[in-house]
Amino acid sequence: MHSSFPALTIRNRQLLPVVQGGMGVGISAKSLAGAVARENAVGTIASVDLRHLHEDLVAESGHARAQADFDRLNLIALDREVKGALARAGGHGLIAVNVMKAVDSHAAYVRQACESGAHAVVMGAGLPLDLPEMAADHPDVALIPILSESRGIGIVLKRWMKKGRLPDAIVIEHPAHAAGHLGAARIEDLSDERFSFKRVLEETHELFRSLQLESEKIPLIVAGGMSHFAKVKTALNDWGASAVQVGTAFAVTREGDAHDNFKHTLANARPEDITEFMSVAGLPARGVMTPFLKSYLKRLDKLQANAKADPTRCTQNLNCLTVCGLRDGLSKVGQFCIDLKLAAAFRGEVSKGLFFRGKDPLPFGEQIRSVRETIDYLLTGHRPLGAA
Repeated sequence: MHSSFPALTIRNRQLLPVVQGGMGVGISAKSLAGAVARENAVGTIASVDLRHLHEDLVAESGHARAQADFDRLNLIALDREVKGALARAGGHGLIAVNVMKAVDSHAAYVRQACESGAHAVVMGAGLPLDLPEMAADHPDVALIPILSESRGIGIVLKRWMKKGRLPDAIVIEHPAHAAGHLGAARIEDLSDERFSFKRVLEETHELFRSLQLESEKIPLIVAGGMSHFAKVKTALNDWGASAVQVGTAFAVTREGDAHDNFKHTLANARPEDITEFMSVAGLPARGVMTPFLKSYLKRLDKLQANAKADPTRCTQNLNCLTVCGLRDGLSKVGQFCIDLKLAAAFRGEVSKGLFFRGKDPLPFGEQIRSVRETIDYLLTGHRPLGAA
């Protein structure tokens, strides 16, 4: 595929400067990640709770009684998805696995991703200070932290440098535009100037200089609101980013792993249908105002008033998150089971699911287009025949 932009280089792989963001539960798995990598870009599998994609593992989940049982099934699913994505990619591009630091079993997911043959591990939802140790037995696997401001980048860089390791790239995610769990402490902070891409990129390059690092060796990938050619061009040509990461625009492609109802719910969401709220992990989140979310927000004051620490509130004994508002009785954050709600969204159950979405318009409006058409538009501005 033609691109006038410089290649993204990760571990000597020359790639198109487009990264598909990790989206769970099951939104970005082998089909989507493999299709993106096949175009010589970066395809990303979201590691969390992939058992939902496999009927035999879902059936076996019915007999699970402890977190270790679910962990085992999810690791089997992750292995299948990584190997499936690699097969679909056919030796092209790069297959990454996104692991949330906030997930209790994140270290096991990192190890499994490496053992299954993933080319890279991407970690966000918390400072990935110990990611080098988790992947120490697999030195050829690229390690990519997700951060939102230069202060966090500095903390990670200095800690990793003491361990003799540098990031192979850094994703800079803007919480005012991205979907899912957002890198700010409060909803009111989402549009804080400290998250401005131009500012964070400038401060990060200054940080590189102060640490005597060669900036061209650590690509900076901007994420959030990058689903239009004009924004991609500005980020790569004017701000000095090495690549862009895109989530929602890939989630609604034909190759996306989720149910068609999921894709249409995201693609048809109007600006007034997209809202911010506090997730169960204690971070702001952004999603579509579905019947579930609308009902939940109406009941929020009552739910928060009745919050209490109670392990029995954890559905199926999953204990998937290190911090959970529902299980741990944290009244200021989400009071629902995120695993159940995201799994319902994956299945296309609009009345029950939680549908994460970026707030910016999609490149083809309500249309469901292919991965190839999406990447081509992002890098050239070319709209396929019949596109919105």
